[in-house]
Amino acid sequence: MSRVKRGVAAHAKHKKVLKAAKGFYGRRKNTIRTAKAAVDRSKQYAYRDRKVNKRNFRALWIQRINAAVREHGLTYGRFIDGLNKAGIEIDRKVLSDMAIHEAEAFAALVEASKKALAYLKDAGTTNEFESAVR
Repeated sequence: MSRVKRGVAAHAKHKKVLKAAKGFYGRRKNTIRTAKAAVDRSKQYAYRDRKVNKRNFRALWIQRINAAVREHGLTYGRFIDGLNKAGIEIDRKVLSDMAIHEAEAFAALVEASKKALAYLKDAGTTNEFESAVR
């Protein structure tokens, strides 16, 4: 059997890892053992934080919607409940964008939500409706 020299493959692997570790601090960028550990960990963080990023943006959209809805005398939860009861399906990203850039269209959605919540006026006490729609 012929002899196989593996130096080229090893250098290619090392080069790939060191390229990924570019910009790291200290030995983490130029020593293969520490660089490999740092790159592996960085990939774990990147995977985890892609999920966290989605979570953070959803929370931001909800805060923006809540702030915009309160100007119209509703709370976020009642607004979303009213939209669901009115059969309006718009995701929170679009609602947040509408609240910022298209105030008139957003106001129309708030009115539709209030109209869908009007059943609370007849259902129970007036306080229940007044707490829902001010």
